[in-house]
Amino acid sequence: MRNGVKATIVGGVFAVMVGGAGYGAYNIVGAVSGDEGSSSAGARRTGPPSGDEVRETSEKFFAAWERGDAAAAADLTDNAVAARELLVAYGGQAHIGRVKVTPGTAAGPRVPFSVSATVSYEGKSKPLTYEGELAVVRGETTGRALVDWRPSVLHPDLKTGDTLVTGESASPPIEAVDRDGVVLTKAKYPSLGPVLDALRDRYGDKAGGTPGVELAIRHASETAGDTPLVTLAEGRAGKLRTTIGADVQAAAEKAVEGYAESSVVAVRPSTGEVLAVANHREDGFNAAFQGKVAPGSTMKIITAAMLIDNGVTAMNGPAPCPATATWQSQQFGNLTGMEPNEGATLANSFMRSCNTAFIKLIDGSDERPLTDESLTTEAQERFGLGKDWKTGIVSFDGSVPASGGPNRAANAIGQGEVQMNPLNMASVTATAVTGTFRQPYLVSPKLDGRRLATARGLPSGTAAQLKQMMRLTATSGTGARAMAGLGSDIGAKTGSADVDGQELSDSWFTGFRGDLAAAAMAERGGHGGDAAGPIVAAVLRTGG
Repeated sequence: MRNGVKATIVGGVFAVMVGGAGYGAYNIVGAVSGDEGSSSAGARRTGPPSGDEVRETSEKFFAAWERGDAAAAADLTDNAVAARELLVAYGGQAHIGRVKVTPGTAAGPRVPFSVSATVSYEGKSKPLTYEGELAVVRGETTGRALVDWRPSVLHPDLKTGDTLVTGESASPPIEAVDRDGVVLTKAKYPSLGPVLDALRDRYGDKAGGTPGVELAIRHASETAGDTPLVTLAEGRAGKLRTTIGADVQAAAEKAVEGYAESSVVAVRPSTGEVLAVANHREDGFNAAFQGKVAPGSTMKIITAAMLIDNGVTAMNGPAPCPATATWQSQQFGNLTGMEPNEGATLANSFMRSCNTAFIKLIDGSDERPLTDESLTTEAQERFGLGKDWKTGIVSFDGSVPASGGPNRAANAIGQGEVQMNPLNMASVTATAVTGTFRQPYLVSPKLDGRRLATARGLPSGTAAQLKQMMRLTATSGTGARAMAGLGSDIGAKTGSADVDGQELSDSWFTGFRGDLAAAAMAERGGHGGDAAGPIVAAVLRTGG
């Protein structure tokens, strides 16, 4: 919403007063004064509220809510101060009136209900309906039966710190289109919903549109943008061109649907353009761009580049793969069933994803020693990670800290303190196969003049070796099953990241096919080829 939305509050009562509907006939003077009817007599009650208390408390709360009496409704909760502030906003700055609350059948202390109301602003009105739920608890100090207050009691999408506002929208609507002018909508591409909201918030006033009037949730986080609930007057949409490819996006959406808590990003290595971003998550979080988790053995792309660039070994140089390896008292092993190979080359250990080979080389050699900072320098200066990416929306650009002790070795195999997301790993693959770091972006920097991050990139010899090792992985190594049937100009790297408390590891996979690179992650997906691999392969199959 624009600044300057005004609301008039008198005596702690909603600005819109409504009477004579639903529970509005209940007398709640007793509740305001602390009188709890039958529960007020005798000693303070303890234990869970009885069925009668749940019914009486919820009915009185609904009655006060319907009448617009913020003070009375708030007094029936276990956090009157917070409840009153939001209840006042409901009828005040949100301009919601004619409230009718219809309770459902209580299940223990929980009471479901439905709300029908009207949003009115400057002569425009629209209905508002939604389902909600509250719980009744025992007050710790008073023994009263009270509504367990949380913002979601008032609206299921409200979280702590959020409020409701009706007025001119903060940003004009946008018609986001893909690189070829195809319109991108939440209905057709569901996981793009949060991305489209973020684009509207950031670029609505630059796309040539005019704002409408709406009821929206204003989130506590300034980066989140408003979430529209009801549109009272349509604005004129401005057109915003993105780098998305509709066909690649459609494949990404379909691919993540098959795996819970999964995310994928596709980029064009020759330009850095993001062709697809998809998430299949219960929480709606854009983990593809904002996730911060260990990337497992996909990190070995960067570690291999460090070893080559620092002259420790080369693709056809030695990288022995013993059953175990110890670094500063911490012992590391390999995936179950991996045969040791003391005569392995770097290419062989890379394509088999041998942890111990990389642990054995993490110290470098007498002639070419490595330090705690070596991997960090490679990640930042060659691959552009941690360089303050400006993709067009909020994103995390990876973190490879200079770690000492056992974490130095753990970082090398994508555990320890390393944090990545699919956007980062798709970019790592793009840099590996082209030798040039091109910061990924979703909206052209020409639209707002932002400066993209830069990095040195890789020597041509290093890039050539990385590309060949990824090809071997995709055709003869751990990525072969997932990449089968994709042709010859392909490459991949698998990863599985152990997470404390999880029985199954997070599944990671990154790969390329021609001028298309993609990376995916599926929480608790197991080995890299089990869940993330099929997601990436499905995206690469589109050809970009």
